[in-house]
Amino acid sequence: MKDISLGKSYDPVPIEDGWYGRWIGADLFKADPESPKPKFGVVIPPPNVTGSLHMGHALNNTLQDIICRYKRMRGHEVLWLPGTDHAGIATQNVVERHLASQGISRHDLGREAFVEKVWEWKEQYGSRIIGQLKKLGASCDWSRERFTMDEGLSRAVRKVFVELYKKDLIYRGKYLINWCPRCRTALSDLEVEHQERDGNLYKVAYRFADGDGELHVMTTRPETILGDVAIAVHPRDERNRHLIGRKVVVPLVGRVIPVIEDNMVDPDFGTGCVKITPAHDHNDFLVGQRHGLEAIQVIDDQGLMTQEALEFAGLDRFEARKRAVEALRERGNLVEVVEHSHSVGHCYRCQTVVEPYLSEQWFVRAKPLAEVGVRAVREGKIKWIPESWVNVYYQWMENIRDWCISRQLWWGHRIPAWYCSCGHVIVDEVDPTHCPECGSSNLVQDEDVLDTWFSSALWPFSTMGWPEDTKELRSFYPTGLLVTGFDIIFFWVARMIMMGLEFMGDVPFHHVYIHALVRDERGQKMSKSKGNVIDPLDLIEKYGADALRMTLAALTVQGRDICLSASRVETYRFFLNKLWNASRFALMNLDGVDPGSPIDLKNLRIHDRWILRRLDQVKAQLADLLDGYFFGESARLLYDFTWSELCDWYLEMAKPALRGDEGEPRRSATQRVLLEVFRDLLRMMHPFIPFVTEELWHHFPFGGGFIVNAGWPDGTSPRFDQKDAEAMESIQEIIRSMRNLRAEASVPPQKEIERFILRVRSPEIEASLADNQDLVRLLTRCGKLEMIPADAQSPAKSLASVLRDVDVFLPVEGLWDIEAEIRRLSEEKKKVEAELERSLAKLGNRSFVERAPAEVVEKERASVEEKRARLERIRENIESLSR
Repeated sequence: MKDISLGKSYDPVPIEDGWYGRWIGADLFKADPESPKPKFGVVIPPPNVTGSLHMGHALNNTLQDIICRYKRMRGHEVLWLPGTDHAGIATQNVVERHLASQGISRHDLGREAFVEKVWEWKEQYGSRIIGQLKKLGASCDWSRERFTMDEGLSRAVRKVFVELYKKDLIYRGKYLINWCPRCRTALSDLEVEHQERDGNLYKVAYRFADGDGELHVMTTRPETILGDVAIAVHPRDERNRHLIGRKVVVPLVGRVIPVIEDNMVDPDFGTGCVKITPAHDHNDFLVGQRHGLEAIQVIDDQGLMTQEALEFAGLDRFEARKRAVEALRERGNLVEVVEHSHSVGHCYRCQTVVEPYLSEQWFVRAKPLAEVGVRAVREGKIKWIPESWVNVYYQWMENIRDWCISRQLWWGHRIPAWYCSCGHVIVDEVDPTHCPECGSSNLVQDEDVLDTWFSSALWPFSTMGWPEDTKELRSFYPTGLLVTGFDIIFFWVARMIMMGLEFMGDVPFHHVYIHALVRDERGQKMSKSKGNVIDPLDLIEKYGADALRMTLAALTVQGRDICLSASRVETYRFFLNKLWNASRFALMNLDGVDPGSPIDLKNLRIHDRWILRRLDQVKAQLADLLDGYFFGESARLLYDFTWSELCDWYLEMAKPALRGDEGEPRRSATQRVLLEVFRDLLRMMHPFIPFVTEELWHHFPFGGGFIVNAGWPDGTSPRFDQKDAEAMESIQEIIRSMRNLRAEASVPPQKEIERFILRVRSPEIEASLADNQDLVRLLTRCGKLEMIPADAQSPAKSLASVLRDVDVFLPVEGLWDIEAEIRRLSEEKKKVEAELERSLAKLGNRSFVERAPAEVVEKERASVEEKRARLERIRENIESLSR
């Protein structure tokens, strides 16, 4: 009986909403660490608990899902472990803004009550992005969902901190760090976004203390002059080395400071004299340490001037800059103001200008950890895809600085350090009750929390139960793959490698796939300010998750950014409709088929053998591409096979047999071919478009059980030999040529042409045409194929197409006005001749050939050959029509 339960039109909404719940209900994504299958683990890059699905998430999770579904179908036990990150700064900001709208500050509540408010917010809103990932079709093991502030992960964080501290790989010290006056917390170097800004260079005169002249200094921050403790010059700077040892008076404050020598100074910048302010510049801080200079703090943690700034105390730092410039001008110390564009650091969360700030912070001594991480990659334990990213990793790791891990927040993992009044510091996994040195119970815990990236660095093993020896760790660590963006190679990837090697003794993953950036259709980076952000949820609502997934996969080429538009997603929505209609056609013609019976090989025709051979080739090619993470090439292979080879060629050729025109044995054999092709095609497409393939799978006679349990189609060597493929390709080439001639003759597609004439120069093709001319006539709407000998004269009044072994002629007498066509072709001939002459003249110009880019010259040469071939074709047609 014909299957009529598949709707006439494809509607993704009920399909996608229905199947995801059934998958979850059947525990299809739940990993069994005790399974005998080979194991494959993936940990999701945990999105911020404050986040909602954006296009980067959509791409990242689509690629992970494709691999996870593919691996399950290849027989692996797959753990795709999901979770979210507590996002210290972002989450605290969100909750603080919410409280501020009610007129409450966190300080009104106190630390404990504020943290409770954050947990309440997390419980209410923190799962939003998880629901959106499910909407996308992410096949995670949701039973193992983790959160970086979970009890188990918090225990892991604390253990790592304590062990690193005991190994002297964590220390506390006064250091110049990046500080956000808005968020009131330290930032790592990676959390500072440098933006080019227009500003000024101020040339300031420093008078010598002995009254004999002055030297000049260039600065972009005149407000920090108040904290100057030295002037430095390069020891080999011939212009200024005579100044070394002299003393100058700091403008505005009258402090007498020395002129020193230091290699940090760039003698070619400005005057070659650099003011040294250790408390407000990273380079100056290092100079101060080398020379034992005092660090005078003139800007506080709110961006306000301190009492050390004298008359400017209490002013905002930018207002103080204006006032300082005015004061320098009034006192005759401002020599010149020059417009100057320079890089200014901003907080990656709130975009406030970052302030270098001298404070007591906790640091990880990163170099020893980084050396091990570099060695592991050089030994081939981790493969980077694309490989070019490994050099970026090496460059950063080999020049790594100590990592500031303390943050002045309340939301996060509180640093497990306690201070006793006797001066002793206690760092322990268990809250201490008394001081081991003096016995006092008067202990105060450190107020700071750990950098969010500290807990994220443990993600591959903390999520699997470390420090306990769990079945998950034994089975799925190291994981097989990490998929992430290039922007967090340093934030996250490198740190996971360091921590995995330190605490697990092995790398956290074997492959790192770095995906590109999703840009708008013009190639511009998406941003709210530009108004070009594309919301994946809007696209899912309009076109369906499968269409978005297929689009993102098809556009993913290693090392190349994606240019996305709604029209591209619509294109793949059309493709899904094509697959739906092709499946519906197949189902309408499969009545009476026995899905368990073998294909009757003796009743196959050339197009049956060809499509089965192509199916085998696609299976093998697709597996190789997915194993190499070539997502775009994989998606386009499936697209072309489905749309062109299956729908445009095979299904059209199969229609007579399915109608019964070729007899019952041919109908039965064709049905079995159809069944096999759709069975394997749906399985191959499932990782890319899981919802629609699951729906279609259950309509076909082979559709018992979920498609993921049907396994991956066997990719053995192709059935049938190359001769079948070559014969079919020749027939396709002839059909294309005949269709082109129809188009040239302006014959409507639905009109049948009386005849085509074929002059064949190959016995093999002649025999193939004799066996399959019904197929050729069917696909060209031709009443008759007339074969003429290889040495026969070209037919008169015909349009011609010359192929390698066949000449195709379309007699046009009676179809339209031949004389008018000859006149049209003659005009076209003149036009092409003129174009060819221009191209030849350009290639004859030695200057053009030598100076133009090689690809431009090559393109021009290819154009010449194309024009020559076109001209020859026009001449042949004029000659034929004129006889």
